[in-house]
Amino acid sequence: MNKLIQSDKKKRINYLKFEKKKFILKNIFKNINFISLIRFNSFLLLANFPRNSYKTQIKNRCILTGRRSILNKKYRFSRLIFMELARNGFISGIKNHLKYF
Repeated sequence: MNKLIQSDKKKRINYLKFEKKKFILKNIFKNINFISLIRFNSFLLLANFPRNSYKTQIKNRCILTGRRSILNKKYRFSRLIFMELARNGFISGIKNHLKYF
């Protein structure tokens, strides 16, 4: 799972690194006031960005286990880890209402 967490971190860093450049190039490409040659060059530059620099490549993963399914968005924990931490009292503001028989 550690490999999945590390690759997710790399994708997030890569996305943040290229976000401003992509925003500028997209706006140049969509602006009809520019010369068509400039617009076409911005399109070519957009096509050459790395694949991991797109937002669609980022997956939400648990920060402890790397699980993708059923995440708590506020804490970025999977449901299993979230319940374990809540039962042990490590998450402030959450009370344990479960009674064990």
